[in-house]
Amino acid sequence: MVSTENISCVLAFFFDVFPFCRNTGDDDVSIKVLYCGICHSDLHTIKNEWRNAIYPVVAGYIHLLVTSSVTNQSHEIAGVVTEVGKNVARFKAGDNVGVGCMVNTCRSCESCEEGSENYCSRIVFTYNSVDRDGTVTYGGYSELVVVSERFVVRFPDGLPLDRGAPLLCAGVTVYAPMKQHGLSEPGKHVGVIGLGGLGHVAVKFAKAFGMKVTVISTSPEKRQEAVERLGADAFVVSTNASDMKSVMGTMHGIINTACASTSMHPYFALLKPKGKMILVGLPEKPLQVSAFALVGGGKTLAGSCMGSITDTQEMMDFAAKHGVAADVELVRADEVNTAMERLAKGDVRYRFVIDIGNTLKTD
Repeated sequence: MVSTENISCVLAFFFDVFPFCRNTGDDDVSIKVLYCGICHSDLHTIKNEWRNAIYPVVAGYIHLLVTSSVTNQSHEIAGVVTEVGKNVARFKAGDNVGVGCMVNTCRSCESCEEGSENYCSRIVFTYNSVDRDGTVTYGGYSELVVVSERFVVRFPDGLPLDRGAPLLCAGVTVYAPMKQHGLSEPGKHVGVIGLGGLGHVAVKFAKAFGMKVTVISTSPEKRQEAVERLGADAFVVSTNASDMKSVMGTMHGIINTACASTSMHPYFALLKPKGKMILVGLPEKPLQVSAFALVGGGKTLAGSCMGSITDTQEMMDFAAKHGVAADVELVRADEVNTAMERLAKGDVRYRFVIDIGNTLKTD
């Protein structure tokens, strides 16, 4: 198992040994990396909490492959285009762009053909995945990545690169299911379980949609933050029976961002008949779900994984239009150790973003 204290040396290793990507292919976009968000899934993978880590793991960025196939990309990359291949029509040098969670798909299955490539059975994730040529994607923080045009999204004007980087994962992870399940209609009531990297963005999107938002948390100290700064309409403490009773049967849907494995029964009680709970967090242990909690009110328990490239671009455009961006703490590349330790304790408001561009410029 790789501990978080090894990350800085691995980071330095990748800077020194893999400073260059493959040449820009005809369908590729070369990107100077400026910012990269640190996702909680990076920590899960490093600690092998999902029991699927392929070591060595370098979480967060692209494995700099030198192959003829699509080069794998990093999690939550934000940067500027430096060069494009001759077949690339959507981007040009100088454009601000981003790259999210997926790096390749089969491109021919039903999911891919209908624009839901995030559910392709042969999806290749940014790291800890095996590409179509059999190469393991390792990650590795870099100042330059070469990416297939197909997996690049445009940063709209007005959306800052640093605060926009986490939207490439956290943003689309909550935005896509809200749109898919009708939880983006003005006037509806949505609950958000957990006020972390995903949860705080879910609150912002829900308010931008014109919805009533209630934050559900185990941390009473987050009440003021949720209501006064993020704009939630209400805040309930999940361990407070009186709080939970006050919103029982009032919600059209719940976005569950929690990573803890607890009983779902109290949360299903908050839903209206035919209400929906959408899971976007990934607990290590199985959920505790009562069939009676679902069947009695015709309620739905659904899961959602990221979003398609179309979803991601739509989300970025919506975010820019409505002033939605992540709340971030910028860290230098040599501060990743500390950031990971704080992330493990939940000590971040609400997303760490590595300042790759200025770190390398300074060093």
